[in-house]
Amino acid sequence: MVQRLLAEQFPQHAGLEVHALQTNGTVNAIFAVGPDPAAPDLVARVPLRGTDEVGLEQELHREATAQEAFAALSPILSPRPLGIGAPGHGIDHAWALQTWVPGQVATPEGLAQSPRFAADLADLVLALRGAETAGATVVGSGRGGVLTDHDDWVAECLERSEALLDVPRLREIWRHLRESPETGRLAMSHKDLIPGNLLVAGDRLVGVLDTGGFGAADSALDLIVGLHLLAAPARALFRERVGAEELEWRRAQAWAFEQAIGLVWYYRETLPEMSALGRSTLHRITEELEPR
Repeated sequence: MVQRLLAEQFPQHAGLEVHALQTNGTVNAIFAVGPDPAAPDLVARVPLRGTDEVGLEQELHREATAQEAFAALSPILSPRPLGIGAPGHGIDHAWALQTWVPGQVATPEGLAQSPRFAADLADLVLALRGAETAGATVVGSGRGGVLTDHDDWVAECLERSEALLDVPRLREIWRHLRESPETGRLAMSHKDLIPGNLLVAGDRLVGVLDTGGFGAADSALDLIVGLHLLAAPARALFRERVGAEELEWRRAQAWAFEQAIGLVWYYRETLPEMSALGRSTLHRITEELEPR
C-alpha cells in the first residue's frame, strides 16, 4: 500500500523498497523507504488510530510545523517533514513522509550510568528551553498543565494495578506529588521524552523522534527523561546541569509518575517493554522519595 501511495503521490521516490519496521510506537505504523531497512532514505508514518479525515490531516500539518520548529532548535538530529500524503490504496486517511534519523532506540538501563549521556539529555532540554514561548499557554488537560487534572486517571490506573504493584505505597506517593505547587514557568518542550523517542550511538544521544508535539508546557515536563533513563548518580548530574530546583524536580517526579503508572497495566500484554518502562520509572521515583 505504501509503495503504491509513494509512486502515485511522491513519484520522485517511486520504485524504492518499503519495509515495515517493528517499533514500540502506539500511534503510527512506521515504514522504512529505501533498499536498506536499517538505514533507509525516508520514513513513512501511517497513523493507527482512526479519526475524521479532515481532522487527521490538519493534525499532521500541525505536527509537521512543530517538527520543523524543533529541528531548528535541537542540538540533536530529528526528523524533518517531507510531505503529507492523501488516502488511497487501502489506507483511508492522511499519512506523513519524513527524513530518517539513524541510531539505536534508548532503553531504561542501557546508558543509565553514563555521565556523557546525562549531559546530552540536559543539553537537549536546555536548548529547547532557550526558545521563547511567545505568550503560549498550555491547552487542554494533557501533561504539562495542571497536575490535579490527572487525579481520575491515576486513580483508575492504581485500581487496575492492584495485582501488579504496591498500590498503597504508590497512592501515598501520588498524594504527595499531586500537591506540588505550580511554578508558573512554561518552557518549550518535546513533551514525551521516553526511551522509545530517543536514539543513541555508543554513549551519546544522536536522535530525537516524535517531535510533532513540540510546544509550551510546564518547565518540569521534559525533566521526566532523567527519571525514565538515568540511574541516581547520572540523574543527579542531569538535574544539576539543567538547574532544576526542588519544586521543579518534584513536579518532574509527578509528571513521570502520571505517565509511568499508566504504562504498567495498560501495556502488560500488548507491549511488555512499555510496561517494564513504567515499572523502572516508578522504582526510580520511589527510590528518590524513600528517605522522606
